[in-house]
Amino acid sequence: MYDVCIVGSGAGGAPIAYEMALAGKKVLVLEKGPHYTEKDFFKDELAVSRRDIYTPPLYEEQHVIETKDENGRWQSVEAKNSNWNFWNGSMVGGSSNLMSGYFHRMKPNDFKMASVYGKIKGANVVDWVIDYKTLEPYYDKVEKLVGVSGKVIKHPFLEPRSSKDFPFQPTWEHPISSWFDLTCKHLGFYSIPTARAVLPYDALSRKGCSYSNFCGSYGCATGAKGNARAALLDKAIKTGNCTIASESFVYKIETDKHQATKVYFFDKNKKNYFVKAKIFVLAAQAIETSRLLLNSKNSHFPNGILNNFNQVGKNLIFSAGGSGEGRFIYEKLPKEKQDVLLLRGAFVNRSLQDWYEYEQNGKKIKGGTIDFLFEHANPTSRAMREVYDKKENLIWGKELQKKLQYSFMRSRRFGFEVFNDWLPTDDCFVSVDEKVKDKWGISVGKIRLNAHPHDLKVGEFLAQKAVKVLNSMGAVEVTSSISSSPPSNLVAGGCRFGNDEKSSVLDRNCKAHALKNLYITDASFMPTGGSVPYTWTIYANSFRVADEILKSNMLK
Repeated sequence: MYDVCIVGSGAGGAPIAYEMALAGKKVLVLEKGPHYTEKDFFKDELAVSRRDIYTPPLYEEQHVIETKDENGRWQSVEAKNSNWNFWNGSMVGGSSNLMSGYFHRMKPNDFKMASVYGKIKGANVVDWVIDYKTLEPYYDKVEKLVGVSGKVIKHPFLEPRSSKDFPFQPTWEHPISSWFDLTCKHLGFYSIPTARAVLPYDALSRKGCSYSNFCGSYGCATGAKGNARAALLDKAIKTGNCTIASESFVYKIETDKHQATKVYFFDKNKKNYFVKAKIFVLAAQAIETSRLLLNSKNSHFPNGILNNFNQVGKNLIFSAGGSGEGRFIYEKLPKEKQDVLLLRGAFVNRSLQDWYEYEQNGKKIKGGTIDFLFEHANPTSRAMREVYDKKENLIWGKELQKKLQYSFMRSRRFGFEVFNDWLPTDDCFVSVDEKVKDKWGISVGKIRLNAHPHDLKVGEFLAQKAVKVLNSMGAVEVTSSISSSPPSNLVAGGCRFGNDEKSSVLDRNCKAHALKNLYITDASFMPTGGSVPYTWTIYANSFRVADEILKSNMLK
């Protein structure tokens, strides 16, 4: 019998484990993936670029995807028969191992989308049941415990802070950052140093950054990246109060009318076990948490745990936006810029939030964030981008060699990523497909995908601002792509928190309305996502919920 059993070990689960273990509570963390550490993370480009080493093979585990065809009719496809893959980091520490570590706080108005920006037809936008002031101390806590580097500067959309600056100085920056700063100053934009969950030097019992630039999609070999395992779980384990059971797939929750009593899981040999605890915390990732609840039917919850008002899985959200890029050609730059363009390892660390909110036709519109970066350092993925000509014909031999030389030795791609709100709608949700099973024989999640047209309008608006910057910097071959296709690594919702159990699954402290000892602390709780990546907010909210659990009488 454990005090706390946590399902999932990423940014939503690790803060609970850390705080409970430090408080002397006995904690079990059940994680479906393996327990990798720094010694397991090496820059194997083929394993990441050509194979999915950190995600389950789709023939063993998959989802069913529902999208509209050209006639507006819903059609289903099994993920193994398509390019859809919504797994992202199946291992201890979850997808936080593979993040690039771009950390932005949500803004005060993100917590009151409905009241500040008004309702939007076809979107289920609501205000949060907590405000920015409630979460701010926990954003600050994450900076110090997980390790966030950067520099705070004043700009129109700077959120209130209790600390004057970040606890760690910015990581080593590429000279192109100063080019960007000068261009933005000329345009009248505010160039913001991007906060990163990356340590610039040895600290917090971890090694500093090695500046390989193999961040996104790769595990960190030094521990500099603020992933949930390196930053929190390793310390929780050292207390002697936290046990990590890796390669343990939780497939069912058992409850009585008022509380959760057991969770059932398979180990790597498909042997079946169950665990009892005083408190259960789900943090398995938004899609999988909803799937687990829906698969756990009983007489008290015939439609799935917590689903008596049909709210589980509803209002699934992603991050809207897209990306773009331009190219700087070596020979076309002044001599002083030629010498540094191909410098490797240094970060760009620059963002724009000038249009986090803007007006259009007299109406206040919620905008978003633009992050700027070089293309990923991985030469395999970079080379694969060059194997087609402008007409999408495959090329090889001398023609390919010439194109690769141009890409790698005579130029460099400088890009941007746009983050704006994916509005929740009735046509984006998780359910369960009773006919399709995974390798354990459990019904897989079915994801209906549909984006609100407003998302694309905002994304296009922001992309054009980014394009203007690239053009002004002297980049050529500038392109942008804003899409309604959801990113697999930025998913939230499905178990909203709120005050009314008829329209939400959780209360303001992320405890289930219907069960007194079940909490959900991954991104499922979020009714809207803000116009930033989610990880920092997930961390902060999980620390907040940990405090609420410790204040309760349930562990005494």
